[in-house]
Amino acid sequence: MSFRRGVVRQSKFRHVFAQAWKAEHCIDDVRVSRVTWDSPLCAVNPKFIAVIVESGGGGAFLVVPITKSGRIDQTCSTVCGHLAPVLDIQWCPHDDNIIASASEDNTVKVWQIPDGGLVGPMTEPLVTLEGHSKRVGILAWHPTAFNILLSAGCDNVMCVWDVGTGELVYQLSDAHPDLIYSACWNRDGSAVCTVSKDKALRVIDPRRGTVLKVREKVHDGTRPMRAVFLSDGKILTTGFSRMSERQMALWDPKDLTEPMAMQEMDASNGVLMPFYDPDTNMVYLCGKGDCTIRYFEVTDESPYVHFLNLYSSKEPQRGAGFVSKRGLDVNKCEIARFYKVHERKIEPISMTVPRKSDLFQGDLYPDTAGLEPSLLAEEWIAGQDAPPLLVSLSGGYAVAPSKHRDAMRGRPKLASQDSGAGAPAAAAAAAHTAAPTAPAVARETEGETRGNAADGTADRPKREDDVLNEILAEMKALRTVVLAQSQRIEILERQLARIEDGDV
Repeated sequence: MSFRRGVVRQSKFRHVFAQAWKAEHCIDDVRVSRVTWDSPLCAVNPKFIAVIVESGGGGAFLVVPITKSGRIDQTCSTVCGHLAPVLDIQWCPHDDNIIASASEDNTVKVWQIPDGGLVGPMTEPLVTLEGHSKRVGILAWHPTAFNILLSAGCDNVMCVWDVGTGELVYQLSDAHPDLIYSACWNRDGSAVCTVSKDKALRVIDPRRGTVLKVREKVHDGTRPMRAVFLSDGKILTTGFSRMSERQMALWDPKDLTEPMAMQEMDASNGVLMPFYDPDTNMVYLCGKGDCTIRYFEVTDESPYVHFLNLYSSKEPQRGAGFVSKRGLDVNKCEIARFYKVHERKIEPISMTVPRKSDLFQGDLYPDTAGLEPSLLAEEWIAGQDAPPLLVSLSGGYAVAPSKHRDAMRGRPKLASQDSGAGAPAAAAAAAHTAAPTAPAVARETEGETRGNAADGTADRPKREDDVLNEILAEMKALRTVVLAQSQRIEILERQLARIEDGDV
């Protein structure tokens, strides 16, 4: 079954517009790594951009604030604690200051980046994870459990770590007879899908160490494949046909005998890297060495995967970084942003949906996964599963204090959970929301100062927590009112649009 392009279909993403940022907003003179491993080479979150770079006598990656632009000085500090080239980097989904790196030196290291970025070369990680006998090329943080990290190496072994303790909690040595090409958690982190050099797609329960499903010869070609879990449990794979044509396929794990859909793309030899957005159910395909980014929408209607458009440029991409929804500009209806890796440059590319209204577009921005983890590591290890905790992007995104703060304090290696993050609009929104309570905060703080002068500071944390809870309660109430009004405005706008189009 192939995907149809000519059928006109109603979709709010049919007119997604992709545009590269101006040259002054790019990052220049980046010595991007020339390692032959097929990784994106770049990882981005709402605070930082990380890029694997060339390094003499070891492995290194560059970390700069996301607002950085212009030329990178050759003396710019890097994270350079590996003894061999870095192959993969991944930001923690629950802490924007924590990043993991995998290397040819057979180790995984976890680093804590200061809020303002690096102030000098970083050589000492928070923790070093040693359990692989060959180079490690794949990393995947658990989407909902705090401190759980998956790694896969060229020893065909998949490891699951508790980063907070540095403990190897699960090791799967017999699941793959050949090199693992990719690994991806499902939405609640109860299973992992992998593809490997033996051309098989596997669905694995890492806690039980069992292969739940397997499909031989997902793609007939011998070149590397990729697989990602979709939010509804389906799996999208990219690979090559026997004639070396690039393919994309959609699979239902309940029945892997035949793909739900299959399309041959072109005859290029670059590995297709899929980037999936669970909020919009869109998939972006970036090919190594390509000058294009194709994007598709996945629906429940046949042919299930619908081609939307493609972004084309003159220069090929070495890799790409994909920003989570928390880092996007909701005021400009930006639904995705890539950081395209060139030979010596990082170029932002925004995907936007044109809208006339300046109001928050709730249909483009359903609630998205926030920083707050759903589970602690020990809860997931004990067998619990939970979907991501969602946050609203209305008015921008602001980090709420973590309910797991005490648990995180017990793990000093990852103590930056409460550091602020989010879009500039989020800070303004948070400041505006908290403004009515400022006098109360000032009075409370003043009273604490007088009391603590006599009694010491033993009660200050408790009082500060009480004030914080009051502020959060008021903010929650205000957000509820704003959300209700926004929904009413959206309804009225849709009615107005129908009148203008002559539908009424």
